Amino acid sequence: MIEIKEITKKFADKTAIDKLSCTVKNGCIYGLVGANGSGKSTLLRTVCGIYKPESGHVLIDGAPVWENAEAKAKIAFVSDEPYFPSGATLSRMMKLYGSLFPDFDREKFKKLASAFSLDLKKRVSAFSKGMRRQAATALALSRKADYMLFDETFDGLDPIARGYVKNLISEEVMSRGAAAVITSHSLRELEDTCDQLALLHNGGLVLESDIADLKTTKFKVQIAFSGEYDRSLFGGIDVLHYEKHGAVCNMIVQGDRDETEKKLKALQPLLLDVLPLSLEEVFTYEAEALGYAFSTEDKEETK
Repeated sequence: MIEIKEITKKFADKTAIDKLSCTVKNGCIYGLVGANGSGKSTLLRTVCGIYKPESGHVLIDGAPVWENAEAKAKIAFVSDEPYFPSGATLSRMMKLYGSLFPDFDREKFKKLASAFSLDLKKRVSAFSKGMRRQAATALALSRKADYMLFDETFDGLDPIARGYVKNLISEEVMSRGAAAVITSHSLRELEDTCDQLALLHNGGLVLESDIADLKTTKFKVQIAFSGEYDRSLFGGIDVLHYEKHGAVCNMIVQGDRDETEKKLKALQPLLLDVLPLSLEEVFTYEAEALGYAFSTEDKEETK
């Protein structure tokens, strides 16, 4: 289990991570979403023990990660800009990883490289951005680490490669009881992969929840009546968002879907549709309720 306890990380006068706490349990895929500049990369590097926080602690299976080789050995990290030594080929990288990590599976790496159509003898510097990410991901997955951290792993991958990588990560977590943390600035990238999602903004967690809870307790309602009405008509219903145009009203509602639909039908509307929300809509309205305008506009990433 990864335990992040009240960590703060600063660079000069910039606070990249601000008293952040969360837990990533084994067997979980934890999605961390936030605009570029929100502190995602800094958080992962702190979890890996690359950065030392000014305050707080990161624990890996109960042990501090900072300057702890045993704890760090349990982590495989793919950064947002994967690094390979000058002139390296994947064949050489395979030998390097094999010498550094006793858990590195060379046969598995060869299979993954083949599946990605990566030439083991070709210099990595000649690879495209997407191919370098695929190579770094294949190396990380072949380590069989207990904890896998992927920073913007899907960036630069085509749709087929994205789906394949998502399946690979899911298989590792399910088959070995490992845990994975995946960062992205796009909710859509994480919606069908993660068990838990957190929204990071200005170095702090704005929202954290299981995906199942987010998507089953909130829904969209479109309703219309022949006469005049306002929001007070729905006094017994937990309305998160209300918008009325003419006779038609669109609402975001929280609660038991069947019970809510029964209450709305009792009002005898001319029109009633109860629809599921996308995860992006759920996050948007949850964040708005907390006074935060959710956006994924790109900004310069905080390193």
